[in-house]
Amino acid sequence: MAAALNQSQNTLVAPRRTLFPLLARFSWPQAGLIALILGLGYYVIYPLALILINSFNTAPIGQPAVYGLKTWIDAWSDAGVLDALRNTLVLALCYQLISFPIAALLALLLARTNLPAGRFFEFLFWLSFFIPALSTTLGWILLADPHTGLLNSWLGGILHTPAGASGIFNVYSFWGIVWVHLASHAVSFKVMLLTPTFRNMDATMEEASRMSGASQWLTFLKVTLPMMTPGLVIVFMLGLVRLFESFEIELLLGVPFNFYVYSTRIVTLVRGDPPQLAQAAALGSVTLVLLMIAAPIQRRMTTRRAYTTVGGRMKPAVADLGPWRWPLFGLMAVLTTMLVGLPVVSVLAASFMTRFGFFNLARPWTLAHWQQAFGDSVFILSLKNTLIVALSVAVLGAALYSFVAYVIVRGRGLRGRGTLDLVVWVPSVIPGALAGLGLLWMFLSTPVFKPFYGSIFLLIAACLLVGTTLATQTFKATLLQLRLELEEAARTSGATWLRTYLRVVLPLLGPTMVVVGTLLFLFTANATSSIIMLATSRTRTLSLLTLEFLRDGLREPAAVTTVIITVVTCSLALVARTLGRDAVGPRS
Repeated sequence: MAAALNQSQNTLVAPRRTLFPLLARFSWPQAGLIALILGLGYYVIYPLALILINSFNTAPIGQPAVYGLKTWIDAWSDAGVLDALRNTLVLALCYQLISFPIAALLALLLARTNLPAGRFFEFLFWLSFFIPALSTTLGWILLADPHTGLLNSWLGGILHTPAGASGIFNVYSFWGIVWVHLASHAVSFKVMLLTPTFRNMDATMEEASRMSGASQWLTFLKVTLPMMTPGLVIVFMLGLVRLFESFEIELLLGVPFNFYVYSTRIVTLVRGDPPQLAQAAALGSVTLVLLMIAAPIQRRMTTRRAYTTVGGRMKPAVADLGPWRWPLFGLMAVLTTMLVGLPVVSVLAASFMTRFGFFNLARPWTLAHWQQAFGDSVFILSLKNTLIVALSVAVLGAALYSFVAYVIVRGRGLRGRGTLDLVVWVPSVIPGALAGLGLLWMFLSTPVFKPFYGSIFLLIAACLLVGTTLATQTFKATLLQLRLELEEAARTSGATWLRTYLRVVLPLLGPTMVVVGTLLFLFTANATSSIIMLATSRTRTLSLLTLEFLRDGLREPAAVTTVIITVVTCSLALVARTLGRDAVGPRS
């Protein structure tokens, strides 16, 4: 009887498999992944498609579209473009080769050794990263201007240099630009991301290597570094793909001696009179080559083997520096002073100067610039806009991109993970000005989005788009270190995948969410190129107001606004550091 019933049931089920094969294979996780790819793909790919399409539009702005190759020919026939591309690659190669090994060594010292005041130094690197690039640049202009720089004036007095002669330090030079990059974010950005990665390394594997007879140096090369591959590769790739985005430092320091990079050429075209948007789009499209190279390499290097280092039995370790503790402490103190103290003190002093860089005036100091700022309704509105946009991006970005990274890393068996991973890499190779331009075209060409034009919502969308790659790849680096046994235990106890994600994964991602949210706040508060095409007089942020001051030669008001941005971002860094102090891992 039972056999007959089973046969009858099988007979009834068989036609459903034949008539509705897609329904039989339906999976809610798979459907969710497809929906995520479509939604995020539209948000990321459609503006890029608009950029590519409009790069062939030869018609003037406001005229019906006429497509052809003239814009591409005009863009690439300019000899300055090839010079700018070469300058970009050489500049990026220099500061990447210098900053990456230094940052990796600093992160190792902070995370895996008993360096005195290690936590404090780690926070100082946070502060260094949170100081706006404009603020750091203004600070080093005040210090190393060849004629009025404080360091050159001081050395000139010691060496009895003739009046009017150029000083030893010249910030308006190739190596001056490299130095400001290193003093700005090139080193501190990598230290911030690599330190948690090194701290989460399980010491069991290193102990096994040393018990097998390997020296500490050989263990570091053969065990520690290979296990850190995901974090190292992702941080290095993020540094490479960002080389086309930076333009504030090159704009302020490079243009005075006719040194142009790729980003400044594109921004010049976008902000020209009239704007050469099609030519700018044609130049920006070449950055897709980075996507084609970076995405497959990082995916292969982070998925070809297991890199889990955090599990239920993780054993952290702290190496004893012995007699090297205090010399390394001294070197770390000097380095963090140069990264944090000098630029902050310099730009703060500049905000109180009657005339930027001139100390020999009868009355060199004044409060007029600060009084003017806080009595200006434009400044107050810009400050309000900055806080609204930055906080919104920080909260929404941390929540959204942690889930996207979880799907990419843990969605084994789901088709399309590679596609989703490729989609999140796309924004990293789109220059900020073109990303904003693509969103502008998307909002104007989509009826449902038109009412949002000119609103804060458009700025939030642009900054969320720009932060997609950084946020997702940072969460991926952490998730690749979490053992599956933690989630499997929850699933075995009857928890659904969503409950497992909320109750098990998110608490483990807590420190990374603090870091990512803080990074997104920083990038948004300092954003210029990505929102310059989208902001209006009512939605202008402090960073755009600063850029307008610098463009008009008003360095003293620009110093005031950069000090305000620095205070806001560093205050958030302090709060984030306090909230995440107990969750970032053990330390002796």
